[in-house]
Amino acid sequence: MKEKITEKSIQLFDQKGFSETSIQDIVDSIGVTKGTFYYYFSSKEELLMDIHLRYIDYLLVNQDEILKDESQNCKNKLFAIVHMLISNIKTQGASAKVFFREMRNLSDERLSEIIPKRDQFRLNIEKLLEKGKQNGEFRADLKTSIVTFGILGAANWSYQWFNPQGKVSDREVAEIFTEMILKGIEM
Repeated sequence: MKEKITEKSIQLFDQKGFSETSIQDIVDSIGVTKGTFYYYFSSKEELLMDIHLRYIDYLLVNQDEILKDESQNCKNKLFAIVHMLISNIKTQGASAKVFFREMRNLSDERLSEIIPKRDQFRLNIEKLLEKGKQNGEFRADLKTSIVTFGILGAANWSYQWFNPQGKVSDREVAEIFTEMILKGIEM
């Protein structure tokens, strides 16, 4: 039931927004009582926090698997991370929208748990770019922090426009993004 509440809430928050969605809207949409909601969540904000943690933890686990693959060079790992973010839209697109759009509705206390995880994802990409600089895959004068923000900006914004059932596949979008990035940073 907790999963059902969470999944329906993601859909409602995506469609209507967090502030415009009431607990009553959530429970009505799945045919349960508010008591059922409060059995699993103490508040709507706790539910939002749960959605945020699930999303960022999922990304971190997948990123870690990519980064640990010693058979791949930095360019391939960069592609794999970009592809993971784009392909994730098929299954996690609504969660991504909620994550980025509704973060402002979390208290400072809750943000203090989310922001370090978000920063870790970013810093992992920066480290990958630094390693690529050191081993000669990327330009030595590369400003890794700015390039990282560019990569994340492009990939993370794609949830707004990318249609997984459209004419261009997630892999093609990732290839285009990665080529665009690499042409600017390759040796």
